[in-house]
Amino acid sequence: MSTGLIVTIAIAAFLLIIIIGMYNRLISRKNAVDYANGAVDAMYKQRFDLIPNLVAAVKQYMQHESGLLQKLTELRTSGASNPNLTAQERNNLDQHFEQAIKTFNITVENYPNLKASEQFSKLQASLNECEAQLTAARRTYNAAIMEYNNALEMFPSNIMANMMSYKRKEMITIPQSEKVSPNVGDLFN
Repeated sequence: MSTGLIVTIAIAAFLLIIIIGMYNRLISRKNAVDYANGAVDAMYKQRFDLIPNLVAAVKQYMQHESGLLQKLTELRTSGASNPNLTAQERNNLDQHFEQAIKTFNITVENYPNLKASEQFSKLQASLNECEAQLTAARRTYNAAIMEYNNALEMFPSNIMANMMSYKRKEMITIPQSEKVSPNVGDLFN
């Protein structure tokens, strides 16, 4: 074999390795974008599922707490405000009141920290965590898009990207109308 043929084969092999490397890097970056996009979708789904369930749980607890406390207040008020009750009526009222107190105490014993304000705090913490995770997923996606777009635009990988018909992708941007925090209070109406 002549030296010229060996040099030609070496150059061809070197170019082939470079082409394969560019091709694989472009595929890897495209897949990273797809993966990051899936992570963003997963976080949107989590938020979509989480918020209504948390709001429903807080509403349910508020109704339970409100109903129980309202019943206790009504029973106490009806006994105190009506001195003309017969002994039987007063005993019945006292039994109802005792039963309501037992129910309340059992609730407090089983769930000593159940207070509406704590439920709201938990709702807020869960919303904050979900939004933080969504923000992180968006940043990861945008970073993957930046690397992908850089590979599509930089020489010599741009030649391979054009041959593969890869197109520039847009980063996640938020319209001005969505830059306002959602009003969770509207969900309670």
